[in-house]
Amino acid sequence: MDITNEAPDIRSVESDLIVPPMISGQPALGKRVRQTIPEYRDTHVYHTLYLPSNWSSDRKYPLLVEFAGNGPYQNKYGDISSGHTEDSKLGFGISAGRNFIWLCLPYLNNLGTANVTQWWGNKPDYHVEPTLDYCKNAVPWVCQNYSGNPNAVVLTGFSRGAIACNYLGLYDDEISTLWAAFIPYSHYDGVIETWSYPANDRPSALTRLNRLKNQPQFICHETTDSQRIGLADTKHYLDSTGIQAHFKFMETGFRNHNDAWVLRPCPTRTVLRQWLQSILTMSLTELPDFGTYNWI
Repeated sequence: MDITNEAPDIRSVESDLIVPPMISGQPALGKRVRQTIPEYRDTHVYHTLYLPSNWSSDRKYPLLVEFAGNGPYQNKYGDISSGHTEDSKLGFGISAGRNFIWLCLPYLNNLGTANVTQWWGNKPDYHVEPTLDYCKNAVPWVCQNYSGNPNAVVLTGFSRGAIACNYLGLYDDEISTLWAAFIPYSHYDGVIETWSYPANDRPSALTRLNRLKNQPQFICHETTDSQRIGLADTKHYLDSTGIQAHFKFMETGFRNHNDAWVLRPCPTRTVLRQWLQSILTMSLTELPDFGTYNWI
């Protein structure tokens, strides 16, 4: 394949954001800390929490909740994913470190005692309940303790995390009510049926998708050729379901399977930020009917 016809590499554009490293200590403005909700303090489970540089306890902030990709992963372009919570990037790139609380959640092992870097739970059965339980407890706990707005919680994720937006975020009726919107980047629940975790078939994915209701989704993917799974495959899958929902589709403009694209100035990041701002300033009850809401 002639790589000269491919989309540009992310390294051809200089980044304008640097993700804060995870540190120990108490949450503070502009800091990203390792933290655990009280029920799990006797385990090895942890998440990361970032308070925006303009955080104040006397106002409410929207909350970006992020799930990481699988790890260890590396491709021919040098794109790497460790699978660790602290190496996620989307929330910081979307927010530029201001106006949003950023919470990166873990996937837990079958016992709920430690984070895992491959899927959720442990093979071969991949118990998802510990991961779901942590999420259901952590999101309201962060909102309550750090001035998060429970009506403005946005779920995002890269690769495994993109699949998790629906697989975990719409897993049951309880968890699906947490979210105001979704931003899955690179992959989508139901498009590929050969993953190793349970209930990855299309009928199961459709059951989850039916819980989406009126929450919008910004579905983005790296720019690919016809030989690789890309955004067109996701659009085709969603068309086949007959689901009517507020979907926005965009390619990143880069060839890389890498969440670091959002740390660089590019048209897709600009549109994504504008889209998110419009969602959070508009009551979900004010969204037009699906047939007249042209975001595609």
